Amino acid sequence: MKEYKAYIFDFDLTLADSSKGILECFRHTLKYFGYEVPDDSTIYNTIGLTLQDAFDILTGIPMNPQREKMRKVYVEKANEVMSAHTYFYEDTLSILEKLREHDIKIAIVSSKMRYRIVESFEVQLGVHPYDVIVGMEDVTEPKPDPQGIIKAMELLGVTKDEVLYIGDSYIDAESALNAGVDFAAVTTGPTDKETFMCYPNIAIGGSLSEALPEM
Repeated sequence: MKEYKAYIFDFDLTLADSSKGILECFRHTLKYFGYEVPDDSTIYNTIGLTLQDAFDILTGIPMNPQREKMRKVYVEKANEVMSAHTYFYEDTLSILEKLREHDIKIAIVSSKMRYRIVESFEVQLGVHPYDVIVGMEDVTEPKPDPQGIIKAMELLGVTKDEVLYIGDSYIDAESALNAGVDFAAVTTGPTDKETFMCYPNIAIGGSLSEALPEM
């Protein structure tokens, strides 16, 4: 098995189940603006998209003129509830700590704001077992544009041949492909194994422990 110098992770539904908070924030925002609230599974399937793109889908209005106002209302609600409703998977901390023990660098690249990810680690785990976070505010183009992964590699000082990217969504698979890095998939999000098999990958697992190479 190939040895990597750096692991780059998506956050939502890869390292942590934040769906409870996400669903609450979407429901709140859609009600606030007077839109019909779709069922939870429809909202869940938008996780991984930018908030603006998700609102376009959930309201059925492409380039919804209210999308930026909706994003702000969502963020205000998320400031109240998100960290308390973000639950790290049982194997997340042990895997990150094991990587650090082996001097493997760790980054997180997410469509979430960086401060929210930092806050989630502080509230739920009380530790920061990573080297770099690239959040939504750090890029000009969201995933599947490779900008976030490329920026993380630059900050970590590694090349694409030395990196494994791990995510739960087809958007993550496309991001890895666009960045030219290896990809491992976890089926803890809305994308199933059959879909991931359409993309280059080194592994597909039901959890991080199943998907990542043994060290």
